[in-house]
Amino acid sequence: MFVSKYSNPEFSPYDDETVPDTSVPGNWPAPTVSKALSASLSLPGSKSLTNRELVLAALAEAPSRLHAPLHSRDSALMIQALRALGVGIEEIATGSVFGPDLRITPNELEGGSSIDCGLAGTVMRFLPPVAALALGPVAFDGDAAAQRRPMRTTIDSLRALGVDVSDDGRGTLPFSLYGLGSVVGGEVSIDASASSQFVSGLLLAAARFDNGLTLRHTGKTLPSMPHIEMTIACLAARGVVVESPEPGVWVVPPGPIAAIDVALEPDLSNAAPFLAAAVVAGGTVTIEGWPETTTQVGADLEQLLPLFGVAATRGDGSLTIDGGVGVVGGHRYPGIKLDLSTGGELAPAIVALAALASTASDISGIGHLRGHETDRLAALSAEINALGGSVTELEDGLHIEPAELHGGVWHSYEDHRMSTAGAIIGLAVDGVEIEGIESTAKTLPQFPELWNTLVGNTPPAPDTLGLL
Repeated sequence: MFVSKYSNPEFSPYDDETVPDTSVPGNWPAPTVSKALSASLSLPGSKSLTNRELVLAALAEAPSRLHAPLHSRDSALMIQALRALGVGIEEIATGSVFGPDLRITPNELEGGSSIDCGLAGTVMRFLPPVAALALGPVAFDGDAAAQRRPMRTTIDSLRALGVDVSDDGRGTLPFSLYGLGSVVGGEVSIDASASSQFVSGLLLAAARFDNGLTLRHTGKTLPSMPHIEMTIACLAARGVVVESPEPGVWVVPPGPIAAIDVALEPDLSNAAPFLAAAVVAGGTVTIEGWPETTTQVGADLEQLLPLFGVAATRGDGSLTIDGGVGVVGGHRYPGIKLDLSTGGELAPAIVALAALASTASDISGIGHLRGHETDRLAALSAEINALGGSVTELEDGLHIEPAELHGGVWHSYEDHRMSTAGAIIGLAVDGVEIEGIESTAKTLPQFPELWNTLVGNTPPAPDTLGLL
């Protein structure tokens, strides 16, 4: 059984500058189910919120504390990078099974460092504008797969702000910049069609620019708007008001970023495979700590999963999906037509469910997923088809025809959401083996343990896994 270091409350992922190796040798047999589920889970903090709050706390005017942050590879990389820039980050033990709180102490930002982005889009796109505020050179690099992710918009926007950036014309990692200790700011136009992170990265640091920032998006589409709204909400909580005089334009005045204590919401996108499990296996799965209101796109699961013929019920701080008898029990739901442009990170779970539907599905608005951890459209198409499926890649999405799936190796492409999509299909299809399940350490290191316990393969362990 996979045992993640992050499940041990005595283990700290931030004791040194090395991100822990949570790799698992060999393929991971995805467990199938033979009976309906009845489970209630709590999940660690949101990756999107954790890394935004880490950046803002590093730029604030006094120390901040993050309660219940996510401890995963992405957050470890962010902390490692901020420390390299001179930010003080201290762990505060709380007894939580998901790890300590964090106290962030801002300092004068220092250059002369190298930042490992791993495969974290939030690190590679949020931190260059921060590093431009430091004095001296800062080099950025990452995993081999990260070197294929688009970065030209970040690089070009920094140059437009007067920052010296060297990338040898690649428009990708690796690149380096030379900070002068300040950024003048002003007006910048960018095409953020490939990722909303290009917008968020600039907005997070903009209040620290001498003249603030007026940012204009010039592209025809802008994916994942809820993530930009999340950024704006995080800034507002720290006293930075972002105005949007027209769609695609944001104005951030210069000024201080307040220090605050923040309680992180659970990661609702990480809830997707667990709630989808109820659709496949039947029975009920409840996620505890579900916020009443949120900017997380995972909140859309409450409306999306009922499209597959299940019931979603909100309790007091929880969301429950009742899958009835489930696919395993003989329930056949029809396919769906869905535009997921605002919630693309939910697409792998939704596509996995569509692959088990009785009629065809069209999932659109997700063309930008080609630039994520992997080309998710190509990866989902290839892996479902390799199991006997019938998926066609479209310009802006996927067309899925019903098919009888069979077992086989499901490749993760070092992508956490590809791994969890394979696990969803594996509930109903015997013999699915996931290559690279360790990729889930990016945002949820406990995934293999939680999944095995969810389906009854291991005894519940509420003291170590968050399963209630």
